[in-house]
Amino acid sequence: MKKLVKVVAAIIENDQNEILCALRSPEMAIPNMWEFPGGKVETGEDIYTALQREIEEELDCKVETNYEVFNDHTHEYETFTINLIAIKSKVVSGTPTASEHSKLIWLKRENLDSLKWAPADLPAVDQLIHEKIVFS
Repeated sequence: MKKLVKVVAAIIENDQNEILCALRSPEMAIPNMWEFPGGKVETGEDIYTALQREIEEELDCKVETNYEVFNDHTHEYETFTINLIAIKSKVVSGTPTASEHSKLIWLKRENLDSLKWAPADLPAVDQLIHEKIVFS
C-alpha cells in the first residue's frame, strides 16, 4: 500500500485578485511543476497551524486563513498518495520570497490554466478558475 501524505496548500490572493503560484524546483519530487505553496501536516498539528508554519518556512511571510477548506482532494501518484487540502489565505506580514521553489508569480485566476500544474493541485486550480468573484 502506498504511503498517504496529508498536505496543506495556501491559495494566497492579493489585492489585485491575483493568486500566488509556486514553481517546484528541479530537486523536489514532482519537479518543475506549479503548485500552491504549503507542505506536510505534522503529527498533532491542525491544518491551519500547519499551513501558517509551512508558509513562514517556505515563503518567509505570515498568512492568515479564513478557516475554511476551499478544496480537499486525494491524488494517487506512482509512489505515494497525497491528500491535498487547499485553504484560502492572505499575507498579513512580509512579502512571499522563494526559498525552496524556483520561482513565484502572481496570476489572475483566468490565466491559471496557462501553467503546467502538479496533478494534485489541478482540482483546486479548476475550482478557482470557475469560481465567481463576489465584489462587496
